[in-house]
Amino acid sequence: MKKDFMFTSESVTEGHPDKLCDQISDAIVDRFLQQDPYARVITECAASTGIVFIAARFEPNTNVDFTNIARQVIDQVGYEQTEFNGKNCSILTSLKELSPNPYHLFNEHKLSDAEIEQITVTNQATVFGFACHQTPTLMPLPIWLAHKLARQISEVRRQNLLSYLTPDGKTQVGVEYKNRRPYRIHSITVIASQNKAGKPDLKQLQDDIRETVIYPVFDDEEIKPDEKTRIFINPDGPFIVGGPAVHSGLTGRKNAIDTYGEYSKHSGSALSGKDPIRIDRVGAYVARYAAKNIVAANLADECEVQLSYSIGLARPVSVQAETFGTGKISDEDITVLLEKHFDFRLAGILKEFNLRHLPSLTKGGFYRKLAAYGHVGRQDIDLPWEKIDKVGLF
Repeated sequence: MKKDFMFTSESVTEGHPDKLCDQISDAIVDRFLQQDPYARVITECAASTGIVFIAARFEPNTNVDFTNIARQVIDQVGYEQTEFNGKNCSILTSLKELSPNPYHLFNEHKLSDAEIEQITVTNQATVFGFACHQTPTLMPLPIWLAHKLARQISEVRRQNLLSYLTPDGKTQVGVEYKNRRPYRIHSITVIASQNKAGKPDLKQLQDDIRETVIYPVFDDEEIKPDEKTRIFINPDGPFIVGGPAVHSGLTGRKNAIDTYGEYSKHSGSALSGKDPIRIDRVGAYVARYAAKNIVAANLADECEVQLSYSIGLARPVSVQAETFGTGKISDEDITVLLEKHFDFRLAGILKEFNLRHLPSLTKGGFYRKLAAYGHVGRQDIDLPWEKIDKVGLF
């Protein structure tokens, strides 16, 4: 296992076409669950120049205007360009109503442990959760910094500090490690898109991004750029307009950005666009919960939790912990603790995190807020799987 290395992670703003599609998909999930917490819906979205395509399968027990939701999200993200905006882009839908299935019409908060054991998963999945002592939220530093930069790009645009910015942007941060601990910032890349009208020259853009984005992000960070840090701002020149008019988007295409920036494994399944009955979504949340509590309890400096589920079974067929040589006890002993203190069953996860009711309890919806800047490691949202309330059990 390498102890000295350099690692990069990227993030994108909420205006990136893939993230726009994720937000539309999760806004639809929110609307279904706000009307009926037991609603079933799977929805995917694709976007390109002047067009959005929505495919959804759902049980017909709610009244949801897919087209209106998509237009609202596009407007809220900030697309106002002639090439793509929420008012006149074409929206196509392919909607399929599923036959009602009473199997999942259970109230998880009223089930006994024996009844929870009878609720099996209906899709197969292998999911991963990860935590480490690199940041306050126990996330890897490269993805943490990449998200901070991406959020700051959007913030200066919303505050009109850089009025020429459009919603689409991308960041990447490279971190050098020594003995598996962050040592210095190797490189920073920021790509920001601009309006056609009133755009500054490249030198002005680079100066503006340094002053309003990069410097403020690192102001409160322990590890800051040094004289050898390589900083790239729109290295290929001006990026005009951006968004779906330039590159297409698709739901579920940014799994690494949604999770750990490739520093840890992640499932190949999309997280957005699925109701909480899907174990490939909620299993990833409980895996993060387990890993974070192990690290917070100082049982390991790094912990990756793997859960493998098979159709027709309530419990994962495999629970594994990997601490990469940083564990204070063996990985096998940590796995025993995981199986003892965490409920990895579907109904148990729904009960622990209240996942079917959060959209109606959260102003502005819940799942759409996860669709940009990560489903894990968030400080701006009170996520139940980010709690470290199990630490006292170890």
